[in-house]
Amino acid sequence: MASALRSTILRHIRIPVSQTLTLNGSKLGSGSGAVAFRLFSSHADDHLDKEEVSARVLDVVKSFPKVDPSKVTPDVHFQKDLGLDSLDTVEIVMALEEEFKLEIPDKEADKIDSCALAIEYVYNHPMAG
Repeated sequence: MASALRSTILRHIRIPVSQTLTLNGSKLGSGSGAVAFRLFSSHADDHLDKEEVSARVLDVVKSFPKVDPSKVTPDVHFQKDLGLDSLDTVEIVMALEEEFKLEIPDKEADKIDSCALAIEYVYNHPMAG
């Protein structure tokens, strides 16, 4: 029954192609009937630029309760310059994960101890949004 239902649904959502499509010199359709193909956009098109990443990282750090916002710069170190402890750093990394909708593995999160490293990590992460 599930197979019949699936078949019926798929038959109604297919889109017939009435002309020949060409992509990089390759013909994708013959003009008669439906053609099944998908075009994927590169995630790189949606990639955040470094200035935006930097501004958002700095905003997250500035909004942390134990931080004096006037001391936050792109090169500031969480412990040395802001006087934060390791638990505070973990909380900042968690706030960055929430801000950019990504998950930073513990092994990588342990390395992030400054705004500069946070900016680099997020900027180079393909799924940051």
